[in-house]
This record gives sequence, C-alpha cells and structure tokens, in this order.
Amino acid sequence: MPEPIDVFWSFRSPYSRLVTPDLLALRQDYDVDVQLRVVLPLAVRNPGALFDSTNRKPPLYIAMDSIRRGAMLGRPVVLPADPDPIVQDFRTMAVAEEQPYIYRLSKLGVEANRRGRGIELADRVAELIFGGTKGWDKGDLLKDAVAQAGLHLTELDAAIADGDHLAEIARNQEALDAAGHWGVPTMVFRGEPFFGQDRIETLRWRLDHAGIATRRD
Repeated sequence: MPEPIDVFWSFRSPYSRLVTPDLLALRQDYDVDVQLRVVLPLAVRNPGALFDSTNRKPPLYIAMDSIRRGAMLGRPVVLPADPDPIVQDFRTMAVAEEQPYIYRLSKLGVEANRRGRGIELADRVAELIFGGTKGWDKGDLLKDAVAQAGLHLTELDAAIADGDHLAEIARNQEALDAAGHWGVPTMVFRGEPFFGQDRIETLRWRLDHAGIATRRD
C-alpha cells in the first residue's frame, strides 16, 4: 500500500501555491498517497498571530520572499488583490467577518480530496489565484481551473452546499497542531512534520532513508 503523506495547505498561502508541483512530482516518484488537508489561513484562524497593524514586517517579508522564491523556481507569484482570497483591510490589518471566497475555496479543496483529486485542484486553482489573473472568481475562470484538475465545479459546489466540510477543515487544523506545527505548507510523514516549500528535498531524503519504494527508472 502507498505510504500516506498529509499535506496541510491553504488557498491564501503563496508558499502553498509553490509546493503543489513538487507534491505532484513526489507522488509520481514515490509509492506515496499524498492527501490534501486544507486548513483556513492564519489570518482567519488566528489573525493576531501574524497580522498586527503595529508590526508589518512579517507580511511584508512573506510577500517579498514568496515572489523571490517563485522567480527562482520558475513559478511566478503575483500576490492576489482582485480579489484576495481573504477580505482584509491592509491599513489596519483587520480581517472582515464576511469571507465570501476562502470558505468556498477551502471546502472545494476538501471535496476534491474526497474525490481523489485534491492536489490537482490545489495546483490548478492556486496557479489561477497567484498567477496575476484579475477577477479570477468571475466568469468561467474558476470553472476552467477546476476542469483542468479533472473535476466539475457545479458538482463540487453542490456537494459542499450542505456538507460537513467545515468540520473536516477543523479536524485538519487539529491534526496540524498535533503534528507539532502551525504553518503551511506542512507535509507530515509518519508523524514527522516538514514545514515549507523548501523542505521537499528533506522529505525526499527521509523517504529514501525510510526505504519507501520509488517509481523512478
């Protein structure tokens, strides 16, 4: 049986966007079952932990570094603003109570994972959101991105309308806490967390030392 790897992931995280091609390659190279465990962004879960109007250094650094990292990897990152997945006032760093985008996106990710296409949907939708597309929520843009992942947006929306997806997202957050981390993306293999897009090679090293079968030639 493939070895399970849980990936804790957020639709607002540029680093989560950057890791998805690596996750697809990881699944192709190793006998692993990569599961997308969507969590809500820190801005919603615990806004005071990172977004403080008196200290703008953390968000400014994340913005600069993720753009730099994307350029280095050949995966350009354009921070979304039209719309941002999180409705937030960047003058005060206040997060709005009404969040029309992130809850839908997160529940779509949960449903896609239930259908065995979680990483694919995360990859396609994150590239849309962070690819500089204005109005990514308008027209058929999101529908087309979901279709590229082998799924149908209308079917997913129907499934999440009255489902228990928020409860699963809450359980994912509890599992991330139990694994010993708080950030995304975090990959967990046999209870060991690997935080950050730049820890993929460390995870590969661990898989090799654990004797996980490879699918490489």
